[in-house]
Amino acid sequence: MSANIPGPLADAPRLSDWIEVSDEIGVTFFTGRVELGQGNAAALVAMAADELGVAPGDIALQTARTDRTPNEGYTAGSMSISVGGLALRWAASALRVLILKAAASDLSIPAEELDTEGGAIVQNGTPTGLSVLDHAARVDLSADIRESAAPRTAATRRTGSGDMPRPDLRARMTGAPFVHDMTAPDMLFGAPIHPPGRNATLLSLDLDALKARPGVVEVLRNGSWAGVVAETPLAAAKAVDWARANGVWETPASEIGDPLDVISSSLEESETVLETGDINRNVGRWFETTITRPYLHHGSIGPSAAVAVWQDDKATVWTHSQGVFQLRKAIAMTLRMPEQAFTVIHRPGAGCYGHNGADDAALDAVLLARAVAGRPVKVVWSRQDEFRVSPMGPGMSTKVRALLGPDGTLTAFDVAVNSAPHANRPGMGTSPNLRAAAYLADPIAPARASDLPLARGGAADRNAVPGYAVGAVRVQKRLVHDLPYRSSSLRSLGAYNNVLAIETLMDDIAHEIGETPLGFRLRHIDDTRSRAVLERLDQETRAARAEPLPEGAGWGLGFARYKNSAGYCAVMARVEVDGEVRVTDAVSVADVGEVISADGTVAQIEGGIIQSISWTLKEAASFDGDAVAAGSWLDYPILTFSEVPRLKTILIDRPDQPPLGAGEISQGPAAAAVSNAVRAALGVRVRRLPITRSAVIAAASA
Repeated sequence: MSANIPGPLADAPRLSDWIEVSDEIGVTFFTGRVELGQGNAAALVAMAADELGVAPGDIALQTARTDRTPNEGYTAGSMSISVGGLALRWAASALRVLILKAAASDLSIPAEELDTEGGAIVQNGTPTGLSVLDHAARVDLSADIRESAAPRTAATRRTGSGDMPRPDLRARMTGAPFVHDMTAPDMLFGAPIHPPGRNATLLSLDLDALKARPGVVEVLRNGSWAGVVAETPLAAAKAVDWARANGVWETPASEIGDPLDVISSSLEESETVLETGDINRNVGRWFETTITRPYLHHGSIGPSAAVAVWQDDKATVWTHSQGVFQLRKAIAMTLRMPEQAFTVIHRPGAGCYGHNGADDAALDAVLLARAVAGRPVKVVWSRQDEFRVSPMGPGMSTKVRALLGPDGTLTAFDVAVNSAPHANRPGMGTSPNLRAAAYLADPIAPARASDLPLARGGAADRNAVPGYAVGAVRVQKRLVHDLPYRSSSLRSLGAYNNVLAIETLMDDIAHEIGETPLGFRLRHIDDTRSRAVLERLDQETRAARAEPLPEGAGWGLGFARYKNSAGYCAVMARVEVDGEVRVTDAVSVADVGEVISADGTVAQIEGGIIQSISWTLKEAASFDGDAVAAGSWLDYPILTFSEVPRLKTILIDRPDQPPLGAGEISQGPAAAAVSNAVRAALGVRVRRLPITRSAVIAAASA
């Protein structure tokens, strides 16, 4: 198989895996990817429509559901377009080729003279009177895509990189498309009663008294997990409040200490994931830094939710999970039933940034729906549930050492990453990795987390390999399992902290030896696309950076190629520090290869910058023993709308190159730009995030 054939076609090679033709709808494309608010559905439709030669409105797209679409794994890692989109492009291409063969037979002319354009079949640009959609019904959809596909070249594609309409936006802003909004006849409302801490055990709960609460239809206890089903959401919420106040849980005493200190000083076994050259044989001067980030909440504005209905020992679940097939596997594993007993259908939610509580809410809904078989049950977590139960982004500590040779050139990097686990998604390994599964009377505890290999982008060690040309590099990682806090995948995984550590050290060295941060980086880059991104950013910000700065203001630079193999992104940020740090401007330049939707790409990059600023300046989970302490937004501040900086994003479009994805590429560069801007403004390096007023004072006093 050719190396450029999209990976999903290996498991789903037939046209019928991706396409359905009907008189009612016409051509429907199926994708295992889901729309999380990032606009990828519109881009996927555009890619398929362009390849087929029809208008986007002439085809339909069905996103992930286990009873129909291909299993493309999780919608994660900036791969919706770079992998999922290319698979649809190939499927549409194969369909077009077979349509043209059929039309050529009808017209008794060579297929090479035919093409599709605007929904019509044309001969050397002249309409033949034949329709693409009419001929689609004649194609044998059992055909192998890989044997027929001939994707258009960049020169013959008709979609450019301009703005692309988002047909879902009106409904999202004015309608009710979310799983939270679902209604159905006889719908009931469920709510879980979560244990107060990860290691808590439910000793007693008066179920009769709980069921007697107003509006309660059914109550359920299974081991240390419990829940209620009620006639209204308010009745369910009040019943849960009563249960929390009157239930008796046992929580083992624990002396944990500062989680970041535990992570940083852990002696768990480490692994060398990359070693090129001998870093110990070089001469020169070593520079060193250690950057720590706290545990981070997802901070989605909408809480996790799901709807389930149980009928005849089967269940259908509507969820905003990132991976419906993996969730189905996890639910089946939890209940020790065959996967075929469950149909899991994606429904838009509030979006997520990795593994949040969406999958857990789905299992809650299934458990509660089974108690009231035949009636749909909607579960919407409370904000307290969302903070205290959802997986968090793990705490991390990244130590970077760089060796500067006598000639002022870097000759070695030594990177050591300590991190709580990033890879605890549902269905991974031998455990469901669902919250309720660990508390049932017949529990399945979370498996000891491993990590994604560097060859697949890595997790804790993602972007721990510096993107600079040096003689020797060693990267080690240590997964820290000692802490009782639930962690899993959060946007960019380890790349955020690793890029921040590497890029701030690059700035520190440049300042030490009297070079500009940009010049020092360019001197150590031999990749032309990396250079182009940085040089364009320099050009775009040169005039602004030349303006006089008030006291306490500064500019900073951050750069990385995501996963060292995906999109390139460089960010220049301007900060002002007057008590608190405020980012006033953020300019970014990105190279994501072929740009399918400029508007969608810019939105993803700028959304990542805003979230990264929030992480860098504000966010930190807090704990009470083995329990998460935050229960409301008052306990966990995030960047507010009034604090969003002026944003400008420039795309370097390369239509002749494969699309590389954009959703996570700006996380690390934005953090580094902000940290480096603070150093430029104050001469202070804050190495323990977030960069709050107290952190700046502590760093200045150190």
